[in-house]
Amino acid sequence: MKKFLWSFKYAAEGITHCIRNERNCTIHCIAAIAVIIAAFVYKINHTEWMIVLMNIALVISLEMLNTAIEKLCNLLHPQHNPVIKTIKDVAAGAVLIAALVALVCACIIFIPKIF
Repeated sequence: MKKFLWSFKYAAEGITHCIRNERNCTIHCIAAIAVIIAAFVYKINHTEWMIVLMNIALVISLEMLNTAIEKLCNLLHPQHNPVIKTIKDVAAGAVLIAALVALVCACIIFIPKIF
């Protein structure tokens, strides 16, 4: 049980590290806060809340995985390597796709409520 509880501490340390040290993660978290505030202001329904929260979780989680992949690649191969570049680019692309889809979902939810 003690090991299980420590795993939450380690996970929290990872989240904190990303928010404090990774610019893109910080930007995604600020955007998430802004969207959550907008969700309260525009009184979105339960289904819309689920879509918003799932998109926030997906984008931030992928950003954290991207950070982990980048750090691992840098550790294993510090000098420039075309394969490592491709690995990093693919991971970054996954974040970009999730962020763009989240933006489209936000537009579908919020634009009708704003106008």
